[in-house]
Amino acid sequence: MIVFAAMAVSNKNIMRSIIYLLFVLIGMAAIYFMIEFYFLGAVQLTVYAGGIIVLYVNSIMLVEKINNPLPSAALWRRMLAGFLSSLGIVLTLFAIWSYDFAVVPANQAKEIEIHDIGIALLAYGNHGYILPFEVISILLLAAMVGAIVIAKTNKHNEIANK
Repeated sequence: MIVFAAMAVSNKNIMRSIIYLLFVLIGMAAIYFMIEFYFLGAVQLTVYAGGIIVLYVNSIMLVEKINNPLPSAALWRRMLAGFLSSLGIVLTLFAIWSYDFAVVPANQAKEIEIHDIGIALLAYGNHGYILPFEVISILLLAAMVGAIVIAKTNKHNEIANK
């Protein structure tokens, strides 16, 4: 997954980058299945590896010319990205190592049913997640409308320049 993630961000061909991202997301689903989180693995496959990749492909096909390679980033941007990535790794490792992971005894562990997860996802109370889902859906709709506007503007400019 790490190799595919590095290839996804370093490849100049945007369609290959999306395919590498798909491999990363499938690998994440495989990890969920290996640790027996079947619901999260299924959600990872359907929502991310399925839906988000299709959204990316459609958006890029609307906006970009697929055969054109991406421009190289300036050296200072690559250095800044490397520094920020290293800082993020250090902070993540510090948070993991400094957290006191308590072992939950088997008699206190609570098994949660999928029905309870569904109710929590659709609830709007204290522990409900319906508002984040609605905000994300509006964000995705705005991104698609923006991609269509950009695609129409580029085509209109190309026609006007001819």
